[in-house]
Amino acid sequence: MLQKDTVQHTMYYNAQPVIFARAKELRENMTPAEKVLWERLRCNQLGVRFKAQHPIDIFIADFYCHRAKLVVEVDGEIHVSQSDYDDGRTAELERLCLTVIRFTNEEVLKDVNLVIQQIKDKLSDLNMR
Repeated sequence: MLQKDTVQHTMYYNAQPVIFARAKELRENMTPAEKVLWERLRCNQLGVRFKAQHPIDIFIADFYCHRAKLVVEVDGEIHVSQSDYDDGRTAELERLCLTVIRFTNEEVLKDVNLVIQQIKDKLSDLNMR
């Protein structure tokens, strides 16, 4: 078994089977905000492929574009009280050379077009559009 510091840089970063099983459950039970955003990200609508509820090491990204190494997180109410955990999680994902952007459920539900534009801008920053 590889140590965390020697994680292979594959699409899943050595995620274990239990993480894949949990990701499948999450895909089947997306929040309303995740469903709204997924309808705009799926099927290469932004010119790159995103995957929903994607395993990465010990984490599950709400949405992930492997080509851009971009993680998009949609945060619900619980994230208000766990900002330290989210900051640590973001730091771990960045350690894997991934870029993380976060939106709240409210942002997605209120103006998904603005969220999509911000994702497009980030893809452009990463030279993916």
